[in-house]
Amino acid sequence: MATMRGEEAAAERDSVTMSEPTPDWMKPDPEQIGVDLRTDVPHSARIYDYILGGKDNFPPDRAAGDLSLAGWPGVRTSMQQNRYFMNRAVRYLAEKAGIRQFLDVGTGIPTAPNLHDVVQEVAPESRVVYVDNDPIVLAHARALLTSSPEGRTVYVDADLTDPESILSSPEFTDTLDLTQPVALSVIAVVQFIPDEVAYDVVRRLMDRLPSGSFLALSTATGDIGDGIHRAAAAYREQGIFVALRDKAAVETFFDGYELVDPGVTLTNDWHPDEKALGVPHGDSAMYAGVARKP
Repeated sequence: MATMRGEEAAAERDSVTMSEPTPDWMKPDPEQIGVDLRTDVPHSARIYDYILGGKDNFPPDRAAGDLSLAGWPGVRTSMQQNRYFMNRAVRYLAEKAGIRQFLDVGTGIPTAPNLHDVVQEVAPESRVVYVDNDPIVLAHARALLTSSPEGRTVYVDADLTDPESILSSPEFTDTLDLTQPVALSVIAVVQFIPDEVAYDVVRRLMDRLPSGSFLALSTATGDIGDGIHRAAAAYREQGIFVALRDKAAVETFFDGYELVDPGVTLTNDWHPDEKALGVPHGDSAMYAGVARKP
C-alpha cells in the first residue's frame, strides 16, 4: 500500500486538472467516505504509511508499525525499495515498452509520485485505472483523480479478489481499450492474500488483457533472513494475514509470460538506479518482476 506525504505533494496534485468534466461515477461517494474506518484497530495501509513517515495513521497503526520495526528495522528500507521499484517498472513500461494504458490494483493511500505522475511524465496521453476497495483509499481518491490534459486517471472501488467487478466496471470499460496492450501492476498486495486466491486473481485479470500486455508484480519474501519473519509475525499478531513466498513461488505468478531481464529479483536489483544501488540485500525483502504476455 502507499501513502500521501506532505503539503508539497498535495500542492503538486492540486495543480493538475482533468481535461474533461468528471463523470459522477468517478467521484467518491460521500456516504462511503463517511464509513467507519475502524481507527481503533491497525490497518496494513496505515501501517505502511506510518513506517514510511506518512501522516495518515492512528495510534493502533503506529503501535503495530513499531512492533514490526522492532522485529526488523530493515522493513522501512524494504518498503522504500518496493516503492522505487514501482516507479522504475512503470517508467520502463512507458518508455521502453510503449505502454499507454495501466491498471493498478491494490493502489493504497496515494503518495507522490503516483503511478500516473510517472507514466504521464513520459507519455502525457497515458490512461490509468486505479483499483482498491478500502474506504481509507476512497477517502483519498481525489489525489488519484488527476491527470495530464491529454490522458485520464480514474478510480474503481472494487475488490482484487473479485476480478469481474473490476473488469465490468464502467470506469474500466470506459477508460481502457482492450484492443491495445495494458500494463497490470500488482505492487505489494498479494502478500496479504493466500496462494489459492492470489494466483487465481492475477491470472484472471491477465487473461482478459490482450497480447502484448505486461504484468508488474512485487510481493514479500522470507528468503533474505530472519528479520522479515519477525516483522511478518508482528503483522499476524495484529490479525493481518501475511504470506512470505520464496523465489520459485513468486516466479509462478509469471508462468506463461516473457520475463523482462533480469527476471524475478529483489526489488533493488531490478534495473537499479541511484536509489537502489548500495542497498544491502538483507534490507530488501520483496521479490519483483515484469513480464510480457505473448
